[in-house]
Amino acid sequence: MQPPRLKNDCFALPPGVDWTPVDEAQARLRDCLSPIAQTERLATTRAEGRYLAQDAVAARSNPPCANSAVDGYGFAGGIASGAVQILPLVEGRAAAGAAFGAVVPEGHAIRILTGAPLPKGVDTVVLQEDVTVEDGKIAFYGPVKQGSNARKAGEDVAAGAAVVRAGARLRAAELAILAATGVAQVEVFRPLRIGVLSTGDELGALGTPLAPDQIYDANGPMLLSLVARWGYAPVDLGHVGDDRDALRARLDSARGAVDVILTSGGASAGDEDHVSALLKESGSLQAWRIALKPGRPLALGVWDGVPVFGLPGNPVAAMVCTLIFAEPAFRVLGGGQWRAPHGYSVPAAFRKNKKPGRREYLRARLTEGGAAEVFASEGSGRISGLAWAQGLVEIDDGARQIAPGDPVRYIPFSSFGFD
Repeated sequence: MQPPRLKNDCFALPPGVDWTPVDEAQARLRDCLSPIAQTERLATTRAEGRYLAQDAVAARSNPPCANSAVDGYGFAGGIASGAVQILPLVEGRAAAGAAFGAVVPEGHAIRILTGAPLPKGVDTVVLQEDVTVEDGKIAFYGPVKQGSNARKAGEDVAAGAAVVRAGARLRAAELAILAATGVAQVEVFRPLRIGVLSTGDELGALGTPLAPDQIYDANGPMLLSLVARWGYAPVDLGHVGDDRDALRARLDSARGAVDVILTSGGASAGDEDHVSALLKESGSLQAWRIALKPGRPLALGVWDGVPVFGLPGNPVAAMVCTLIFAEPAFRVLGGGQWRAPHGYSVPAAFRKNKKPGRREYLRARLTEGGAAEVFASEGSGRISGLAWAQGLVEIDDGARQIAPGDPVRYIPFSSFGFD
């Protein structure tokens, strides 16, 4: 099965839209995307981390039959009286995997263990800690409510019910309920193949000597690592200099090898911004000027059916744009559901006077006391701040004066799927 390719105008903004607030940009991006990854049928035991392509339907109920929730003694009807009750025991016992095949007569009890199917004639279990056993009889105090310590068949999941919905990511918990309900195979999306391409004459390869005006490529390793941590298939498309024909050839060569392309550099509107220029030639460029810092230019387009996310070249801006926009978009393209990162309010351990107009993301980490401290510099080229940080402080679009102790929203990197 091959989902449809994205259309060239899928990223189109409404006429007259210029600066786009972060929330609006995320909503527009979410609404224009759909899964593009191929699907396959896998054994449930091999499907960890995959997105479910179709609802998984329970092949059997969980539990499949009424059973005991405790170790104890089973009988029928419950006990309304608070007086001492004495019941004769039948011979044998009921255990998980070793059901009692006979009927327990009215007024009798049977030894029963946790998980054992309730024999005919039993609907109630009294805890073994509440029972005295002597001479083939048990004694205990009432009252005991009918149905106590007994699980009903299908009380968790009934056979035929959708046990995990399409779009869910199969983690340990989902795999457990799939296995418990007899789902041996599932239809899942293949891991999204995400190509990472760095651009710019200023970049040089690690392990080679550089000219004074060159730098090593930090974005490539950073983005490839993020893609792998998120469970996708990273494809290293390497580096292309400021050569439009070479960039066109590299993008063409990626056809069939990747589902999405993630570029860094060349996403703005300058003379050497060749990613934007080529997407414009293809008729699919949408230069989203997003009101955020660091970041701002985000070139979105489609190259021969393959969506392209053009990131800023500065590493901090590239990472922030990837976390805020590309990561939730990848979830949808890969068959999952858009998910906003979870943040929470903590006291600030810094001062800041923020102007209105843009949402800001500051590299941050928590102090031992649980307050958010931020990196000393907000420069988007200060890569050391990414390694120092453990998350981001998000400051909304309006003006804000922040003093130590004021509440701020802290988003740990773990909310973005890595730490």
